[in-house]
Amino acid sequence: MSRQAVVGTTLSAVLIAVCSPAIADWGFSGSPSPNAFTQSGKVTLELQCDRVRFAPAGFEDAQDIERKQGLSIRFMKDGATEVGAFQAGGDNADIRIVDNYPVEIVFRDKADYGFVLDQIGKNAVLNLAMIDQDVSYGIFDLKGSAAAIRSLHTACDPRAQSAPVRVEAPEGVVYCGGGAIKRQIEYSILEKPADQWDARVTINGETIRAMTAYSYFGKSTPPRGFVVALLGEDRSEFLVFKDGDEDWLEFGDYTYRKCN
Repeated sequence: MSRQAVVGTTLSAVLIAVCSPAIADWGFSGSPSPNAFTQSGKVTLELQCDRVRFAPAGFEDAQDIERKQGLSIRFMKDGATEVGAFQAGGDNADIRIVDNYPVEIVFRDKADYGFVLDQIGKNAVLNLAMIDQDVSYGIFDLKGSAAAIRSLHTACDPRAQSAPVRVEAPEGVVYCGGGAIKRQIEYSILEKPADQWDARVTINGETIRAMTAYSYFGKSTPPRGFVVALLGEDRSEFLVFKDGDEDWLEFGDYTYRKCN
């Protein structure tokens, strides 16, 4: 079985000694792409409506997860007692590296992901471990996760998303700028994308597909005002910023300012 409740299973002393959860706050970001997120040391975790994005401490760990096509998601009521687990693998999830670094786990069954979110919200510690042995990629303190997950459930309520719709950039922002070639850039994010291309970027009337990368900076502190990175299917990258009344976008060597 891929998901299970476990009664009083104690993890090995070696695992606990090597990886202990760091105290970190949980946050929530709403529309247009709701996500609950936290960071523990050098690893980050992001929960979206139908998927998990996990940036381990090293790229080799991300490669290991993708190569094995598996991740053991373990829930503990304290620092040592495992009370539930979900074994993500090729039969119940799509596992891939995105944004050049994080691992993305897209759940095929809503009930499976519902189980994972429920266990995260009501337990104390989350351990993301190798699928085939007791070695941890990252351990997260779950204090404060329940409130963030409640917000995520509300934002992802399918009754409010009856069909895929196009969501405009905040307040219909158009960004203008450039060097010798002047550009007008707009973006939109799909609330229920059919694949990893969950955004659209339009440059001077030409539209390309892109994927959102809220954890673009990985374990580094993002710059002031950072909202999201948009990674185009043509390998272009757009960084969106908002700070107070100031809106801007970075593309290539240029900064594009709100112009409408």
